Amino acid sequence: MNLVWTWLGDPANWQGYDGIPVRIAEHLAYSAVTLLLAALIGIPLGLWIGHTGHGRIVVVNLVNGMRSVPTLGLLFVAVLVVGPLLAGDVAFLVPSIFVLVVLAIPPIMAGAYAGVEGVDPGARDAARGMGMRPAQVLVRVELPCALPLIFGGLRSAALQVVATATLAASVSLGGLGRFLIDGQAYRDYGQMAAGAMLVAALAMAVDLVFAAVQRLVVSPGLGAPRTTERFPGRGLAARSGAFAS
Repeated sequence: MNLVWTWLGDPANWQGYDGIPVRIAEHLAYSAVTLLLAALIGIPLGLWIGHTGHGRIVVVNLVNGMRSVPTLGLLFVAVLVVGPLLAGDVAFLVPSIFVLVVLAIPPIMAGAYAGVEGVDPGARDAARGMGMRPAQVLVRVELPCALPLIFGGLRSAALQVVATATLAASVSLGGLGRFLIDGQAYRDYGQMAAGAMLVAALAMAVDLVFAAVQRLVVSPGLGAPRTTERFPGRGLAARSGAFAS
């Protein structure tokens, strides 16, 4: 720990193009782009499956299959396949974002699916009785009620992405993973441990931000379901890691 505090306390490590603030900004940029793309794919797909009831078996198999893919191995394969088609840093950035999106989609999609599936059937019936169309039922009734689980999926995905974005450094990109890779190369164990602590602290900070946004967006009367018997979709979301602790 003395090595960690010595490295963190060195002003030189907080300055320049490879300083801690720059690496944190790079790490956040990778994570933000990944979560945005994964949300654009996972949330609509999860809402559609939960609303229509189609593809439940497919989504379970897809979620489990995508989560079992070895991230580092997929990254190297993506770089070998896509890298030669691109130039400069983009040749490494695109495969890295792709792999992180693959990692982030399952919890986001499962959270959206489980949230819509867990909506009280009485609320749906009341909306239809008022003359709402299926799309209106989804947007005005199911989506607001599903927000707690949707945010649960987003928070879980954010934690995974922030932690795994360190792999980008293994293909010559930036981010906090540089401290792990460079520290290992120079046998600077203080730098490696400090880098790991920074990643953990950043993941906790991102989770707190999502929690604060969730409190602002989600109605206080809504809460995550507490039993899998009443809301079967929660079991899927829990198994796929859609709930942040």
